[in-house]
Amino acid sequence: MTRKLFVLNGPNLNMLGVREPEVYGTQTLDEVRADCERVARELGFELFFAQSNAEHELVEWVHEAFRQQATVVINPAGLSFGSVSLLDALHMLSTPVVEVHITNIHARDADHRHSITSKVARTVIAGAGVYGYELAIRAADRLTG
Repeated sequence: MTRKLFVLNGPNLNMLGVREPEVYGTQTLDEVRADCERVARELGFELFFAQSNAEHELVEWVHEAFRQQATVVINPAGLSFGSVSLLDALHMLSTPVVEVHITNIHARDADHRHSITSKVARTVIAGAGVYGYELAIRAADRLTG
């Protein structure tokens, strides 16, 4: 049986590499995808990788992960701090959820240092740059055995 992994990315992550490179680095989302594909293949995951600026689309992808019993790695980006809809969708999953943030959200201002989606995450990785995606996939592998 093939293990399925969804790597989902929230708003503005399509602008990686050009948006505040001093904060988020110079790697593009396509380069992050290539890294995720390499690690997922190495660990025996079938990968679905996607990004959307639309909350409803992320919720639909989580529903599909639920239907496929896929493990989820998610960078909810700005939705981390107030998307009850995304949180509710993630609550449905019986598979592990690993949350990843490129920056250390815990060092941000008071309004942006507590991710509500972390309530459903088994593991949270923050501040490792885009390398955090590889760490998140490796954590997902450990959590799914």
